[in-house]
Amino acid sequence: MLRGLLDAGEPVDLVVSRAARLTILDETGAPLRDGHWKDDLARWLGRDLAGADLVFWPAGDLAAGPSSGSYPARGMVVVPASTAACAGIALGLSKDLLQRAAEVNLKERRPTVLVPRETPVTRSHLLHLLELDAAGAVVLPASPGFYGAGAAATAAQLVDFVAGKILDAIGVAHDLSPRWTGVIGAAGAP
Repeated sequence: MLRGLLDAGEPVDLVVSRAARLTILDETGAPLRDGHWKDDLARWLGRDLAGADLVFWPAGDLAAGPSSGSYPARGMVVVPASTAACAGIALGLSKDLLQRAAEVNLKERRPTVLVPRETPVTRSHLLHLLELDAAGAVVLPASPGFYGAGAAATAAQLVDFVAGKILDAIGVAHDLSPRWTGVIGAAGAP
């Protein structure tokens, strides 16, 4: 998702929750530290971020720009969105900057996309997702399309498919996955 936004030349305000930091460290071994965020993120993404229009906001900074409706933003994506993040946003808890910024984007009627991480889901999670939908958010589960590359799809292709769907939902052009042309068999044609 970040690569897609940066490749499209989009400005990015990045907020990483405490739980996300722990998950990233646990699942990838990569730290994301406030004081070294740009170096840590560049290493994780495998790219130079020197010219990127990228601002990092600590999750505990409730006075940060994205916490206000007057801050210029075109929308927000929460990816991946834990059940706790979805519940907090649906209930308007604003316990950290991630939840507050999402609440601000919903109240300002800006595009807000949440990509739930967990599966299967419980009844309470479904109710929170319904509340988010009713508030104007796009609930976009991380469900890759297996029809594009079929059984030969790589993990990267499946991830790119989901990232492409998210970029579509916020109106950002990309070439992460092939588009349907309306012609049967065209995807397999040379």
